[in-house]
Amino acid sequence: MDEEEAGPPKRELYALLQVSPEATDEDIRKAYRHWAQVYHPDKYQDFHMQQIATENFQRICQAYEILSDEYKRQIYDIYGMEGINSGLELGPKLNKVEELKAELERLRKRKEEEKMLAHFRPSGTILAHLSLPQFLHGDGIMRGMAMSSDVQSQLSKRTAIGIGGNLEVNENSGGGAASTVLRHQLSPVSSIEFIASAGLRALIGVQTTRNVSLHSTATIAIAKSLRDGSINLSNTWTRKLSETANGNIQLLLGPESSIAVGWQKKDEKMSASGELQIGTSSFSASAHYTHRFSSKSHGRIAGRFGSTNLEVEVGGGRKLSNFSTVRMLYTIGIQGILWKFELHRGGQKLIIPILLSRHLNPVFATGAFVIPTSLYFLLKKFVVKPYNLRREKHKTLENKEKTSAQVREARAMAEKAQQLLQIVANRKRSRHLETNELVITKAVYGSSKALKKADESREENKESASDIIDVTIPLNFLINDSGQLKVHFF
Repeated sequence: MDEEEAGPPKRELYALLQVSPEATDEDIRKAYRHWAQVYHPDKYQDFHMQQIATENFQRICQAYEILSDEYKRQIYDIYGMEGINSGLELGPKLNKVEELKAELERLRKRKEEEKMLAHFRPSGTILAHLSLPQFLHGDGIMRGMAMSSDVQSQLSKRTAIGIGGNLEVNENSGGGAASTVLRHQLSPVSSIEFIASAGLRALIGVQTTRNVSLHSTATIAIAKSLRDGSINLSNTWTRKLSETANGNIQLLLGPESSIAVGWQKKDEKMSASGELQIGTSSFSASAHYTHRFSSKSHGRIAGRFGSTNLEVEVGGGRKLSNFSTVRMLYTIGIQGILWKFELHRGGQKLIIPILLSRHLNPVFATGAFVIPTSLYFLLKKFVVKPYNLRREKHKTLENKEKTSAQVREARAMAEKAQQLLQIVANRKRSRHLETNELVITKAVYGSSKALKKADESREENKESASDIIDVTIPLNFLINDSGQLKVHFF
C-alpha cells in the first residue's frame, strides 16, 4: 500500500515536542529533554501552575515514549493514538499496512466489547451467619443472613451512577435499604457526589472531593437523616506519605461526633493499615497486616479493640484463578470463637462466619485454631500440591505438543519454500561453477549433538535425524555477484 492509501503521518505528538514527522531519533531525544525541563512540576511553587505543568509533563513523556520506539512510531504515523491505545504491535505477522489494518479492526472490536462491560459493573455480597451452639440446642444452625448488591454504570466520560440495595435478617427481625450515588467529575482535580438512600438508613447527602496539592486530598460531606432529622458533617484529609503509604484524618460532627486518624501502606509483598477513633461516647482502635507469601497465597492478622469490641483475627487465603480467591479466618473475641470462610469471585463475595462457642475456653480456643490449621497444611501437602503438580505437568505436555506442531508446520513451510527456490538456486549454482566462484554443495543447521547423530545414522544407512535443517539453498542465495558469502550472526 502506498503512502497515500496509508494516510499522512499523525502530527499531534510531533507538535507537542515541536519537531517534524521526519525528525531523527536524536532530534526527538533533544526535544524531550528540553521540554521535560521546562514543564517539570518541581520548578513551580504555585499549586495551579503545578497542575498545569504536571499535565504538560505527562503529555511530553507520553509523546517521547511513543516516538522514541520504532514500532510504536510507525503505528502512530499510520493510525494515530487509536492504533497505540488498541494495543497494536508489530511483529513477524504484522509487517504490512494491510495486516496492521486487519489487526487494528480486530482489536477495536474487542475494545468496544470491554468498554460495554466497563459501563456495567455489578458486585454483590452474600453473608450467612451460622451458629454451632444454637444448632446443638436444636434451634437451627442459621443465625441470620444478609445480602447486598450494587451496580456501577458510566453514564458519560465524567458522570457515573451507582445503584445498590441490601436485605438483612437476624433471627426474628429484619430490614433493608436502597441507595443511589451520582458522581460527577467537575475537573481533573475535583468531583462531587449526590447520595440518597431509603429504608433503615434513609438519608440524603452531598460530598465533594478535591486534590489540594500533588500529595493531598480533601473531602467534605454533609448528610441529613430522613428518620430523625439529624445532620452529620464530615471532613477528611488524605496525605500521600510515600510511594506506598497514605495517612488520613477524619472529623465527624453530629449526634455521635468523633475524630479518627488512619494509616495505610501497600506494596508487592505486604499491606498494612491502622486506625484510632475517639468519639463522644466511644473509642476504638484497629490494625491489620497481610503478607503475600507468593503470587497466589497470603497470610493475615488483624485486631480490633474498643469500648464495644475486642477481638483478634488470624488466617490466610489462596488465589484459585485469575478471578477467584478463597480465604479462611479464625477469630477470637468477646463475642466468642468463630471460623470465617470467604469466597471472592470477580465482584461477588460469599462470606460464612460460623460461631463455634460463646465462651472463651482456652482449651477449646486452642483446638479450634490448631485442628483446622493442621488439616489445611495436610490438605495442601497431600491433595492440593500433588493436584497442582499434575496440572502443571499436563500443561507442560500440552505446550510441548503445541510447540512441536508449530515447529513441524514451520519446517514444512520452509521445505516448500526451498522447493520453489530449487530451480533458481540450480541456475545460480551453475553460473558460479562456470566462473569458478564460491559454491556451497552442502550446509546443515543444528546442534552438535544432532549433527553427530545424523552422521552416525548415515554410516549405518538409517534415516537422518529430524533435528537438523538443510540450509544449502538459502546459503547459496546469500552469495553475491562477487562470489562472497555475507552472513550476520546474532
